[in-house]
Amino acid sequence: MNELSPQQVAILERLISKGYVAVAFPLYANAVGIRKGSYAALLDPIPGGGFRLFGEPCLLLDGNLTVRVRDQGKSWFIWKKQRMEATVERLSELDQFVAALKILLEPHP
Repeated sequence: MNELSPQQVAILERLISKGYVAVAFPLYANAVGIRKGSYAALLDPIPGGGFRLFGEPCLLLDGNLTVRVRDQGKSWFIWKKQRMEATVERLSELDQFVAALKILLEPHP
């Protein structure tokens, strides 16, 4: 990953001050991982400053990023052979995680 700009460092510091944790996901070395509780997102540095979401934010299973799929009429978070049902409560928590993250990613003067 390239050096982060002062604006990107400030954004990460703001996230950390709100309880988010920066994490490395080796398969995504060019993205910045961020998690809070059981949820995580990958942030793609934007040239010139700032970040955008990379892929879909998700639930973590054993510290690993999951994908959400539909199977047999239900929605699931899956990582390898592990799965956890994407219940209304988990989806609501994920939506709250994403909404708060998007606000914190906004540029601040």
